[in-house]
Amino acid sequence: MNFIKILLAIFICQMAGIVGSIFTAKSVANWYTTLEKPFFNPPSWVFGPVWILLYALMGIALYLVYQKIGTGNLVKWALIIFFIHLILNALWSILFFGMQNPGLGFLEIIVLWVFIIIVIILFYKIDARTIWLLLPYLLWVSFAMVLNFSIWRLNS
Repeated sequence: MNFIKILLAIFICQMAGIVGSIFTAKSVANWYTTLEKPFFNPPSWVFGPVWILLYALMGIALYLVYQKIGTGNLVKWALIIFFIHLILNALWSILFFGMQNPGLGFLEIIVLWVFIIIVIILFYKIDARTIWLLLPYLLWVSFAMVLNFSIWRLNS
């Protein structure tokens, strides 16, 4: 196990969170506080630690799949889809918080969710352990999708 490569994979995933947090920080203190939210909206302090953990798990999954590079086209395509998905992950914060558009954020999170499913399927075919690393992410984004939809409907 190469710890430098694991740390690099985790760092790459955390960068998506950092990009997203730039747009989130600008709106969460003012615009987001003015929105009506559903009863199941978690406190704001929950999101940071959850995302840090999820990005770390994604990074470990990325590392496990990257270790199989050169073993076939499936690995190459899985990595390409993973990086597209990572861009979609950061894009959600730009749309929802940066553009202050929950409706557009909801449409985008649906696309992100589909890409997460595809990543999970591809990664599982390469290394079955990755499902346990990515399943919490899928569950959290599923919850976020319901939350996003609820916020959009309550405020439109």
